[in-house]
Amino acid sequence: MTVTELEDYGMLQMDVEDIEKTLERKSIGVLGVPTDSAPLLRPLGFWYDGESTLYFVYVLGADSRKVTVSDHADVARFLIYDVETTFNWRSVLLTGTIERVPGDERRAIEEQIDTSWTPDVFERAAETEATALYRFRIDERAGIKQLELPPELRTESSTSGPE
Repeated sequence: MTVTELEDYGMLQMDVEDIEKTLERKSIGVLGVPTDSAPLLRPLGFWYDGESTLYFVYVLGADSRKVTVSDHADVARFLIYDVETTFNWRSVLLTGTIERVPGDERRAIEEQIDTSWTPDVFERAAETEATALYRFRIDERAGIKQLELPPELRTESSTSGPE
């Protein structure tokens, strides 16, 4: 079914403002990068610059498939979602390019990044292991949401969910 067909059941397309709010409020998503076989999917913390770019810190290992695949990708996708209840959720899908941030740019960007979203295990690993900063430039944005009961379940006393 298409998003338009699902509108009859209470699902809506998100507008630009809704997508921006989700990017600003959330800090975890799933990166999808193409490979020769199935896409490589990795949950990642991110920082959004408020305009058109996400940043990821990779903890580098001796043989990191995520680094290898990211360094060779022409296109990537990033999915951010938030599910509060069965009838209150949102999902944003971004398409764009991913690249390693050159060393001469890294320090200035890192001074702006809020690292409160970084899971503790990666924060501790980054203290002793090499890291790389990756930039995801957003080319396309799409979002869907449902914030209330579907029409067939609504009653006069039911109210819509938060915006």
